[in-house]
Formats: sequence, structure tokens, C-alpha cells
Amino acid sequence: MRRKFILILSALALSAVTAPVQADPIPAHFVLTGSGYGHGVGMSQIGAQGQAMEGKNSSDILTYWFPGTSVVPVNDNLPIRVNVAHQATYASFTVVKPVLGATYSLTSLGSAAAQANPTPIVTAANCTMKFSVYGKAIAESTVCPGSTIAASVAPATLWNISWNNPNTTVLPQTLNMSSSSATMQLKYGYLQLRYVAGKMEITDTMNLHNEYLYGISEMPSSYLPAALQAQVIASRTYALGKMNTLRKECDCNVYSSMYDQSYIGYAKEAEVGVGQLWRAAVDATNPDAQTGFAIMYQGKPISVYFFASDGGTTQRSVDVWGTAQPYLTNVPDPWSLDIFLNPYYSHWQRVLIEKDVAAAFNLPDVVSMKIDALSSAGAALSVTATSSSGASAQLQIGDFKTKLKIPSSWFQIAPPGY
Repeated sequence: MRRKFILILSALALSAVTAPVQADPIPAHFVLTGSGYGHGVGMSQIGAQGQAMEGKNSSDILTYWFPGTSVVPVNDNLPIRVNVAHQATYASFTVVKPVLGATYSLTSLGSAAAQANPTPIVTAANCTMKFSVYGKAIAESTVCPGSTIAASVAPATLWNISWNNPNTTVLPQTLNMSSSSATMQLKYGYLQLRYVAGKMEITDTMNLHNEYLYGISEMPSSYLPAALQAQVIASRTYALGKMNTLRKECDCNVYSSMYDQSYIGYAKEAEVGVGQLWRAAVDATNPDAQTGFAIMYQGKPISVYFFASDGGTTQRSVDVWGTAQPYLTNVPDPWSLDIFLNPYYSHWQRVLIEKDVAAAFNLPDVVSMKIDALSSAGAALSVTATSSSGASAQLQIGDFKTKLKIPSSWFQIAPPGY
């Protein structure tokens, strides 16, 4: 009997050794619940709107989000070069509803001879100018009604285009730009097309004081005047910080895209019903023709940031980008969590398909994810995923949000199978 009992125990032990280890099941998806939209550093735009609804003015709003700063008038009657088409291979320009008698002025500046004798070519405004990369230069041709395409001048590495001559009585006109990299309607300044590393960089040089700001599209124009003015002042301050650097790769001070701040040209002030509200906000931040309000710290324009909404408290810049600024710190933001002010992002949920998560972490599969650490504002700093084999990989929060299209860093990860 004892021998039989020992044999049973041995069999059980053997089966325990040889039985396959059950791996954690691979979930079909993961669920994230969170709040906010954006990086969370600086001015909360939902918060600015909430403060405007409470009667705060633009200066009150800005000094709340950027503690220790002041809002003062500075000289902003300066030219700013804005890249409106990056790495383009072709572009065309047409005046919108040309006024009788209006003209283009096209000048080739791409050779020593042209620079020594920059003779403008005046073309009727109902013609279309076309440009394309040709060898190591930019070729131009003009198409007028009833005419064939003909080259105006030899290819050049630099062209100037002016479509509003200040010495005439012709009203300012808008110009349609269509290129391989961007489409935009422009009203102010003058254009330059420069050959850079096999492509065209197209820039619009205009006055920062108002012309550039009229086209900034970072906040809904339907917001209250104080919120709009706060955004104008923040955008002016951002631009002032870029004025001393001309970037060779874009031939510009600032991009018109997410690389800097969104500039959409005449479309901003032409928005039906609300465009004039934005224009009025720009004008309201200009004490006179030479100056505009900006956010200053110790006599210099601040490094300004803004975003849509957060998880209840703004982020310190040191937590997000590793660089500390005393005015980019944690500030309470209850407005971002108000469902009436922020109906889409006060609370959100995202369902992530497992194979997309695995691809983001470069793992064969993912059975679990966890947030490794939180910032002082309660936002995630990094996320680690584990595969069924036990291998793990970590993503910093910026990469995690980009790869999986997550609105903000304020979220929680539900248990697998949720």
C-alpha cells in the first residue's frame, strides 16, 4: 500500500514537471481613460476661455498661466519670414478675383547679373505664375488668358513675387498658392521662392505687428475677446522669440505648421461669422502702430507654450522637455475638467488594438502595459509593455502618444480584458 502511494506521488510530481506552463492570454485590446488634449505646458486654451467667462482680462489670464511674468508693450513693427510651403517641387500662384488694372511683379534674383540689375517683370493679375524645380534652379512660366505657356526669364535660384503694389490705388488682393506641399490663400507681404537642397522653400515676408498675427490659427475665433487677445499676445511673444534666427533649411524665421505655430493665411480672418472677431482681437493688443503687447520675464520675451486642455493641472517644462523655466510650472486648471467647457476632452476613452500596441513597442505581442512613473502634475512619463514571452519594452510618453495617437499624458490603463 505504501509503495502504491509513493508511485502515485511520483506520477503527480512528474506530471507537474512536464505539464506546459500556461502563458498569460494575449488580450484583443487595451482601454485607456483620460483627460486633456496636448502637452500641458503653459497656457491652457480651454482654461483661458473659462477665465474669460469669469470676467478676467487677457493680462490676468496670461500672468496666471505664466507666473512671475508681465504683459507689456514692445516694438513688434518688424518683418517676419514665414515658410508657407516646405520642400515643394512645384507651385502656382493666381490672384483671387483680380481687380482691373492690378498686376503681379516678378523679380529674378538668382544670379549675380540679376542681383546687379533686379528688373521686375510686371504681369497682369489675371495670369497664373507657375514654378518648378529644374536642375539646380527654379524654372518659371506664365499662363495668361488666351495665351500659351511661355518662360518669362531663365531659371533662377531665387525669385521675388509681389502682388500688392503700395504705390497704386488698387485695393489689396489675395493670392492663391497651390504647391506640392501646401495650399494657402495669402493677402500680405511678398513671396520668395528659393532653391534649397533640391526643393523649393516658399516664404512670405510680412509685418509681425498685425499681418502675421491675422493668419494665426491656434484658437477658435468664436472664443470670448479676452481669451482671443491672450492667444494673440502668446503668439506674438512666440514669434518675437524666433526673430533673430533665419533657418537655412526653410529660409524662414518660423514655419506655418506644427513645427512652430499654425499660420493659415487669409483663411483665418475670412472665416464666416467669426473671422473679424479674431482680427479685432489682434488689433486690440496693439497700443499703437509700432508696438504690441507681449509676455516678458526679466526684460525678455518668454519661451511661450500653449495647448488645448489638460488633466486638471499644467505640466512643468522640466517634466516634459527636460528644461526648467520658472514660469512654466504647475498651475491648477479646473476648467479643463469641466464637461460644459471641454465636452470632448474633459474625459475621454481610447481602445487600442493589441497588434497596434505590439507594433508601437516593437514586440511580437503584448499581454500587459503599465505606467512607470507620473509627473508632478499626475501625468504619465513613460509606459512599459510586456509580451507573452516575458520580454518588455519601454516608450517615453512623447513616443507613446505619437505612435498610438493618444490625446494627452493624463490617462489610466484598464486591466486586460476590460
